[in-house]
Amino acid sequence: MNAPVARAIGVTRRYGSTVALDRLDLDVEAGSLVGLLGPNGAGKSTLISLLVGLRKPDAGTVELFGGSPHDAANRRHLGMTPQETGLPATLRVGEVLAFVSRHFPDPLPTGELLERFGLTGLEKRQTGGLSGGQKRRLAVALAFAGRPKLVVLDEPTTGLDVEGRRTLWEGVRSFHAEGGTVLLTSHYLDEIESLAERVVVVAKGRVIADGDVDQVRGLVSMSTVSLRSGIAPPLEGTVRSERAGDRWDLWTTDADALVRRLVRDDVPFRDLQVRTASLEEAFLSLTTVPDDITETTGEPAS
Repeated sequence: MNAPVARAIGVTRRYGSTVALDRLDLDVEAGSLVGLLGPNGAGKSTLISLLVGLRKPDAGTVELFGGSPHDAANRRHLGMTPQETGLPATLRVGEVLAFVSRHFPDPLPTGELLERFGLTGLEKRQTGGLSGGQKRRLAVALAFAGRPKLVVLDEPTTGLDVEGRRTLWEGVRSFHAEGGTVLLTSHYLDEIESLAERVVVVAKGRVIADGDVDQVRGLVSMSTVSLRSGIAPPLEGTVRSERAGDRWDLWTTDADALVRRLVRDDVPFRDLQVRTASLEEAFLSLTTVPDDITETTGEPAS
């Protein structure tokens, strides 16, 4: 295994009374393509901000290229695109790329950056006149301008259409194929499936799963069985349950088996609905104690 280029060791970060990261550990090995997956508010962006030196942890240690991420020498080989970026509206695309490239001793040629991220022909366009998707692709392209060893992308495809997402994916794949290391966050399962070799699932400030795509896909492949019943349905095989009056929502990895069990046990029910659970619901299920039945008010069910 290659040495880690970025590390978080027992990291905790709080915002007032809110714990964003809770004794989290993460190693990003050189040459890897790691996807951070999790629902909104899971702590992904906070972790990124610590790894690149924008914030400091309240406890624990963060390393970038073997040293402090607050050391400019360690950030020299880092490229980053945060969730939100601001581009000077009156500058042209070519001017923005040239300005950023001058900060590095051996930048990528502008033409190569434009082609890699679907921006060819836009060199003379003012950034203020770009579409939202074009601005996002430009912001991502800037992360690769200095031939970085590690690129950190926080929700890189926000605001992009299908074609724009796939163009960006190809740019990331090309960089990784050349030996570059990538750490990206997303709440899109298909994006992580398409790009990442290793998937780290974060929820409630902790790593709850770490493995290849197939392993993590199995964890989040879940359905919701919703029904109305005056009695408690069988909870065997459910991962998480919620009750609101006579409405029961049951999260399970095998909806067919659960429905068969309802019929076999002669459970009276109506208004049965089965749907694929959202990614956020699946993550919440992974962090909920099994058979934890609550009313929508949060009080224990009677």
